[in-house]
Amino acid sequence: MEGRLRLQLCLAMCVQVLVVGTVVVAGAGARPPAMYVFGSSIVDVGNNNYLPGAAVARANRPYNGIDFPGSIPTGRFSNGYNTADYVAKNMGFVLSPPAYLSLAPNSTSSPLVLAALSSGVNYASGGAGILDSTNAGSTIPLSKQLEYFNATKAKMVAAVGAGAVSSLLSRSIFLVNIGNNDFYVFAAAELARNRSAEEQRSDAAALYASLLSNYSATITELYAMGARKLAIMNVWQLGCVPAVRVLSPTGACSGLLNQLAGGFNGALGSLLASLAPKLPGLAYSLADSFGFTQDVLADPAVAGFTDIAGACCGSGRLGGEADCAPNSTLCADRDRHVFWDRAHPSQRMAFLAAQAFYDGPAKYTSPINFMQLVQSR
Repeated sequence: MEGRLRLQLCLAMCVQVLVVGTVVVAGAGARPPAMYVFGSSIVDVGNNNYLPGAAVARANRPYNGIDFPGSIPTGRFSNGYNTADYVAKNMGFVLSPPAYLSLAPNSTSSPLVLAALSSGVNYASGGAGILDSTNAGSTIPLSKQLEYFNATKAKMVAAVGAGAVSSLLSRSIFLVNIGNNDFYVFAAAELARNRSAEEQRSDAAALYASLLSNYSATITELYAMGARKLAIMNVWQLGCVPAVRVLSPTGACSGLLNQLAGGFNGALGSLLASLAPKLPGLAYSLADSFGFTQDVLADPAVAGFTDIAGACCGSGRLGGEADCAPNSTLCADRDRHVFWDRAHPSQRMAFLAAQAFYDGPAKYTSPINFMQLVQSR
């Protein structure tokens, strides 16, 4: 009992030091105190490794991670670092904060609290959607990710007090990248139902309404829990990933999916612009993943890419017929491919996107870029 008491006292003291140290560093103009990540597989750093069930999408086997330090699969759907890592690196972190489920969240031990206070936590999950119904049962939906963050916050408050946590969260970055899977599921359902163009437009309008309502609720809830700096990435060009291109006899992008994504992105921008004034102190940066991807695919040589259609790791036509696995075909020059696997960006694509969003051309972020968001007060 005495040993446990000493451990609890040590944890409290260590956490207090971490918080104070973070405040000093942040005040000196360095990295934010912490970063909290919400989203799907593009920013998942291993949460899905801990989910049960054969239907769960996982990236815990080669060739995933081949370019990660040690060449080990970490649960990232990438040959190396992913977008969350590079956003974090640009902001002064070593890499993305650790996956929530890797931190023994149901334990009374210290890893979760220490991570949450010193660098942040990543709640993202491959396959997750804005809607709970998207890939239900095989992922951590956005609503559940917020529940996990709320539980994390409660443990932070128990360790260092509400005032310290409120101060830390108000200066931390909340990265959100989600929506891709909602549209993949919707498009597959529309195709299976053989809907007419008019019916598709009606269904899309209903989908937008649900997505935007949930997105608005998410932002409002994060704000209520203490978030003040939101780095949001919109939906990229879904219709051009290898898994979609392979459905076309010519390997063309899907106009339907790209139109769906583009329409949603426009509505998301309007939602944020209207919502922010109602939440005093809120600052946000909306990154245009769609526009950035569009520009890269239109002129890949500028970014150093030679393959904009096929997966570096996959099977079948365009490498888009199966997930990356140990028996997959692996490309020789991974930095020349836009896509790592059938649905995710390569490490280099993630690096370039994060760089563009941090302090790149103004057209890729609004109303401010990620660097300005970090520096905002």
